[in-house]
Parts: sequence; C-alpha cells; structure tokens
Amino acid sequence: MPTVDANPAAALAGSPRATADSHGTDSFTKLAIGAIGVVFGDIGTSPLYAMKLVFVGEHPLAIDQLHVFGVISLIFWTMIMVVTVKYVFIVMRADNRGEGGSMALLALISRLSPGAGRSRYLVLLGVLATALFFGDAIITPAISVLSAIEGLTIVEPETHRLVLPLAIVILIGLFVFQSRGTAKVGALFGPVMLFYFAVIAGLGVFQLIAHPAILVALSPHWAVLFFAANPLLAFLALGSVVLAVTGAEALYADMGHFGRRPISAAWLYLVLPALMLGYLGQGAMMLNNPATAQNPFYLMAPDILRLPLVILATMATIIASQAVISGAFSVAQQSVQLGFLPRLKIVHTSARSAGQIYIPMINWTLLILVILLVLGFRNSDSLAAAYGIAVTGTMTITTMMMAVLVLKIWKWPRWWAVPLLGLLLVIDGAYFASNLTKIPDGGWFPLLVGAIAFTLLTTWARGRHLMMLRLRESAMPIEVFIKSAATAATRVQGTAVFMTSSPEGVPHALLHNLKHNKVLHDRVLILTVMIDEVPFVDDEDRMEVRPLGSNFYRMIMRYGFMQEINIPATLKLVENCGPKIKMMDTSFFLARQTLLASDRPGMAIWREKVFAWMLSNSESAMEFFKLPTNRVVELGSQVEI
Repeated sequence: MPTVDANPAAALAGSPRATADSHGTDSFTKLAIGAIGVVFGDIGTSPLYAMKLVFVGEHPLAIDQLHVFGVISLIFWTMIMVVTVKYVFIVMRADNRGEGGSMALLALISRLSPGAGRSRYLVLLGVLATALFFGDAIITPAISVLSAIEGLTIVEPETHRLVLPLAIVILIGLFVFQSRGTAKVGALFGPVMLFYFAVIAGLGVFQLIAHPAILVALSPHWAVLFFAANPLLAFLALGSVVLAVTGAEALYADMGHFGRRPISAAWLYLVLPALMLGYLGQGAMMLNNPATAQNPFYLMAPDILRLPLVILATMATIIASQAVISGAFSVAQQSVQLGFLPRLKIVHTSARSAGQIYIPMINWTLLILVILLVLGFRNSDSLAAAYGIAVTGTMTITTMMMAVLVLKIWKWPRWWAVPLLGLLLVIDGAYFASNLTKIPDGGWFPLLVGAIAFTLLTTWARGRHLMMLRLRESAMPIEVFIKSAATAATRVQGTAVFMTSSPEGVPHALLHNLKHNKVLHDRVLILTVMIDEVPFVDDEDRMEVRPLGSNFYRMIMRYGFMQEINIPATLKLVENCGPKIKMMDTSFFLARQTLLASDRPGMAIWREKVFAWMLSNSESAMEFFKLPTNRVVELGSQVEI
C-alpha cells in the first residue's frame, strides 16, 4: 500500500502544470500561442467532421436555408454560451491556486466549504467526470485521425483502402513516441495550430465573399425557427452539433499551464473567429452545392490545395490526440497520488517540466483500445455515434459543481445567478440527452469505459479506506510502545524510517521489525506522506516534525496534488530532528499487506477481489517514493477487509 493519505475530494482531472505565479516569466503572446497549440487542438479539429455529421450522419437534415442557418446558429450560440460565457467568463475564475480541471474545482469547493454530506456527493461527481474523461481519451484520437485521413478520398477516391491502415500506423506511431517525451515536438504545436486556424479562416472567408448572406445565420432566431419547424429532428441534431465544442473542458483543465488571460484572449480573438468563419464558409458552400455535404471541410479548398490540407489537418489531429493522451497520463498520476488508483510506474521524460510524464500501462491500454475502436467502427461517421456522451456528461457535471461554488461560496445574487445557471444546465442537459440516443449505435462504448473506470476508482478508494481502518483497529498507541520498547530493546546505530498511511499509532512494519529483529535504531522516524487539497505545497510547509521522546519522531510530509513525491530529497533538507539525515546511514521499512477477502461488512466480495488484484499489481513503493534500492526493507502481513 502507498503511504499516502489524502482527502478524496482533492482528486484532479487535469494536467500537472506550473503555478500561475510562474506565468510572469513568459510573455503574454508566447503563452497565448502555446495555448493555441495545446488547449484548442480538440475543438480546433471539430470542423473536420461536425457539419458533415449533422447533415449526412445518423439523422440527416435537408440541405436548405432553414436547416443550414439553424445549425450554424446553434453552433455559434453554443460556442457563445457554453465556451465563452460558461468556461471563459465563469468557470475559469474558479482556479485552485492557479490550477483548473473538474477535480481541481471539486478540491476548491471542499476546501472552502468542507461539508461532509455535500462532499460525498461531490466526490462521486468528480470521480465520474474523471471516469468519463478516460472514455473521451480513447475516442478523440480515433475519430480525429480517421476524419483527417479520410480527406485522401476527396483528393483521390481510389485511396479509400488506405485510410484504415494509414490511420492505424499513425496512431501506433503516436503512442510509441510517448516514451520519448513531447517537449521538443510540443514547441511546434503552437505555430502549426496557428497556421491551421489561419487556413480555416481563409477558406471560410473565400466562401463568404461569394455568399455573404450566410452571415444572417448568426442570429439566434434561426435556431428557434429550426426547433419550431421540427422539434424532434432538431433535438436529435444536437447530438452532432455539440461535436463543434468538444474540447471546451481543456480551457479549464489547462489553465494552470497558460493562465486564464492568455487562454481567454486566444479563444476570443483568434480561435472563436477562425472556427466560426470556417463553419460559415462550409454552410455557404453547402447551400450553393448540396453535394459538398459529404465532406465540406476539404471541399472548401481548391483541388490543388486539398492534399496539403489533408497533411495539415493530420498534423492538427495528431496534436489534438497528443494533448488528450498527455491529459490521460496526468489524470492517472493524480488519481494515484490521491488514493483512487494503485501505484503505477511513472516516467518523467523532461528534466525541466514536471508535467512531461509517461505512464506505460496507461499508454499501451489506450493504444489497444483505440486500435480496437478504429477496427470496430472503421470510419469517422460510424465512430461519431460513440462520440459526445463523455464530453457532454463532463460538461453537465462541471455546471452542477459550479452551481455549488457560485451559490454557496461566492454567494452571487440569486436573482440572476439561478436563472443563468439554470440556462447553462438546460443547455448541457439537452446536449447530453440528445447524445443518449446514440447508445445503441456506439454510445455504449464510452459509457462502458466510464463504468469500468468508475468501478476501479471507487473500489480502490473504498478498499484502501477499509484496509486503513483494519490496520488502525489493531494499532498500538505510540506512547505506550515507546515506554515499553525504547528501554527494553537494543538500540543500533543509524536512522530507521518507518512509512505508514496513518499519522497515528505504531506502524505495523515497526512492530514486525521489533518482533523479528529485536532491535531499534538510534533514531526512529515515523513518516506519513499526505496530499493536500492544493496543487502545490511550498518547501517551507513541506515537513511537520513532532518529537515523541526517546529519539522517536513523528513526521508528516506534505505535497500538493500535482507534485512529484521524492522522499529522500525531502529528508535531506530536514534539520529539526537531530543530526542531518544521511541516506547511507538510513534504512526504510515498508509494510506490504496481503489482502484476504472476507464476508465482513464494508464491500462486496467481488469488489474485494478486484481490490486485491489491483493491490497485487501495483508498482513497488520503493520506486514510487524514489527510495534508494539498497536501503529498503519490506515486512509483510495479512489483512482481512
């Protein structure tokens, strides 16, 4: 078991980033361009498939003025209400010491208003958002890369046989590359996406010049007319319209990396105008030539530019996929730190950036599932049926948690806060409900992935909690132990560090060591690592040392939920527990529990067996805490839960 104690409400669904204070070292323009490359990759590639799927997808629409204008109006006002009003103007103000993301929001609410009853429900919402993210992380690379490669069939119809193999080769290459790190390639993300958005805007303007009347579609009354003419068809169309704003959560999740102002500026002054020019251009072209609805993104370009556009779009989808994969690594890392997943092998691929990590198990699991998804659905049109449920579910959860923050903590005036939140919840709920109609045609996949992830996350958290309770039941008070053992046992030279999940009682490893070896070290440190509800803990607040007498010390080592744990490096800085700690004179004692499933109340037998399997497959605590390999002693015990 990892000796990490944490409040489950502090789990994170976002990437580990630098603190907001560090943004001053980079220029505003540089941060905005970086945000364009990382934050807007997913939403930026939506024009590849969104309009096409609305008109020729599962529920096709007639290509006439009412439907084209109505859809463009829906896309525009969804971007205004969901992305601009909700995320840019409201949600991004809810930063947890500079960091964002669904679970950072949960940690913020829990810290500012720690109500036990409310927190339990909020924890479940946060875990559910995390689980849905994993489903989205599988679908996004598959649909993005497939939709880009399918542009080859517009250039040359005979290339349709190459689409699937090429997409699989690109995806395999993308995942294989993860172990090398993305720092160098990441430097190209911003300029490439900047050029990509410029191209989208340019193609849209080219079509607008020929058909300027399409600008009228920005009026909200066209969306109203669309629903009035055919409410059912309009409701079903929402399931494809929402694909235009997939990736909106990234604005909040990546806020800690780039800052609220650069992300907001990039969206308002570049990304939003470029995307809308692209969608307006596609709509104008489709009204002029309905046949172009088969692939309006590529058909906007002249013949000679379509192959370069395929290459550019493929690069953009790789960038979008990279951001999602990196996000999956970050979500897994924070879930491990906060007790929702067992220890996983985490490789840091950059000496300069703590956010550049690689988790082999997550990487290869994602690759296998993405390839199976591509082979199962075979084209982006079919895959779209599976896309949207996870995204809209996460958006709805964010709105629900924001309602708690706005009304209970920020205490905005209810006379206007309640109607605004109600409107946002209706919008999110409508999109989520529309996507639920996709379940029979593929929408079951992200729900299945989310259900499995949710089960694993909650099973590990519950099982870990029960195990700690069982260990505490048999724990001896530390004061009693010191009085009886300190004078009776033989003391040997050196420092012993006994790691424990509980900041109370005697660690089982200490009891077993005394029982079997019948000695105590001159200095005994009882160490607990705790994860706080903030992204980063300052060095001066890292250690809490309490002398217990007879050269015993209770230590609490604190980390933020976005920080890497390195126990030896921190211990070298401790000065208030006797002589300076030297690693060559220090031994680390770890307890390794073997779980015995039982019929004791607390958790179903099948969940106990799942927890036992997760426990047996967790990474060594020695590697997880960066302990020196030749200074570690593990002592085993059996525990029933």
